[in-house]
Amino acid sequence: MSGERLIYLPLGGAGEIGMNCYVYGYGKPGRERLIVVDLGVTFPDMDSSPGVDLILPDITWLKENRDRIEAVFITHAHEDHVGAVGHTFEDLGARIHCRAFTANIARRKLEEYGVEGKSVKTASAWPATVKAGPFEVGFLPISHSIPESSALVIDSPAGRVIHTGDFKLDPTPLVGEPWDPALWAEVAKPGVRALVCDSTNVFSEHPGRSEASVGPAVEDLVANAKNMVVATTFASNVARVKTLAEAGERAGRSICLMGRAMRRMIEASVETGVLKGFPKVIAPEDAASIPRENLMLLVTGSQGERRAASAQLARGKYHGMELREGDLFLFSSKTIPGNERGVIRIMNQLSEQGVDVVDDSDGQYHVSGHANRPDLETMQTIVDPQIVVPMHGEHRHLREHTKLAQARGRKGVLAVNGMMIDLSGNAPEVVEYIETGRTYLDGSVQIGALDGVVRDRIRMALNGHVVVTVILDEDDEPLGEPWCDIMGLPETGRSHAPLIEVLEEDLSQYLGRAGAKILTDDDKLEDGLKKVARQTAQTEIGKKPEVTVIVSRLT
Repeated sequence: MSGERLIYLPLGGAGEIGMNCYVYGYGKPGRERLIVVDLGVTFPDMDSSPGVDLILPDITWLKENRDRIEAVFITHAHEDHVGAVGHTFEDLGARIHCRAFTANIARRKLEEYGVEGKSVKTASAWPATVKAGPFEVGFLPISHSIPESSALVIDSPAGRVIHTGDFKLDPTPLVGEPWDPALWAEVAKPGVRALVCDSTNVFSEHPGRSEASVGPAVEDLVANAKNMVVATTFASNVARVKTLAEAGERAGRSICLMGRAMRRMIEASVETGVLKGFPKVIAPEDAASIPRENLMLLVTGSQGERRAASAQLARGKYHGMELREGDLFLFSSKTIPGNERGVIRIMNQLSEQGVDVVDDSDGQYHVSGHANRPDLETMQTIVDPQIVVPMHGEHRHLREHTKLAQARGRKGVLAVNGMMIDLSGNAPEVVEYIETGRTYLDGSVQIGALDGVVRDRIRMALNGHVVVTVILDEDDEPLGEPWCDIMGLPETGRSHAPLIEVLEEDLSQYLGRAGAKILTDDDKLEDGLKKVARQTAQTEIGKKPEVTVIVSRLT
């Protein structure tokens, strides 16, 4: 191959669930032409990233190699695959290719950043392909929990790669294309060098269930409800939203969508033609005039998001609607690991209002959008790849999926974020390690995970904060006593005296002892005052707070 190679490089989504970003390249080492697959986000939590709005993959390597990027391809419209397109477009500048429904969502995200929607190109389904440098890329339909999900058929001079994206093997998905094993077998017939494959449910031993299996249980639950019914699910799971709406309609209830994401997804589905026959809905402002026993609300917030409709209803009111004793609230969703506390908090708040909460603990009201272990085995059998590269999963998922591939006689490689894999030879080989990480969207500013902003925020949250102010005269002598302001700390400590007074007394004594060598050097003075304040706080309250020292000199 004249020294040219085919590489795979995950920058997000390999070793974690969320924030997907994958790179493929072909050419001479270090000069490969590149395509990017997916630009997703993940979501912050108060423990590890307080105050952060979104978390993006660190695309420093891509920015450094921007002139080598041919195109970006988005497999589907979930936030962990498309959510970063607006935040990263200016840095990458490459055209974005995706199918119609995903393109609708991607254009809206770009427009939020003032980028024209024409930067997004709508692609047709396989066998149509998009030429991108040495690659030809086709969108191969696959079922998932959002319309128009597609695997990517990536052809290069080194062979064919199939990147599954997120998928399940669902013959009756209700919305979107069903799983078509004959089509997949036909695509695989010329030979597949590598299958880069979703690993999320590799530990689930039973075959995945179809979306169509949810309907009867939901319909029965809604039909037997006496008072108002509220249901939440992933807003992007358009098929589930339709199933819930149809169950409400058959029970004689008016349907109301609450939450911007829910309305946006249904609007996009209708605009692009993937959703037909959705029940008529009423506006949120009209819901209060409908008898409660004739009303069904479909709301956002299945993962406990604090600002979503579910959380606001649980706390009191949303769009003038209140929950009452005897109402029914259905979680038609699985709680993503890490979101348990937020979901349980909402459930308890609903319970305190006398609302009957139903979740999916018995498996009746939700099915996963990801392939289970037997489905992964089926995928490997049909595609028959030379190499299996697990992706979209935590490290334990990738490791187990690699073992599964090897047990079936295939070459498997465990590649986590930053591992550049050469797929050109008879066996995959790690050829380089790229520094990867996370970028935080903090308000309107992007900051690096190692910039220290979030670390300082966590330290202040854990330890509290003291501000010490000192004024020195023209002769470098203290002018009056130092004074303190405290935040996030108890007002009194072990001595039962006000903490501020104890701090100020000890700081004043330190200044009285300090000689000219310290008083004339701002750095030494600041270090000394910090040390005294932290030691005093440790003695009084058992904590060493963060300390900021302000030294003002009169001239």
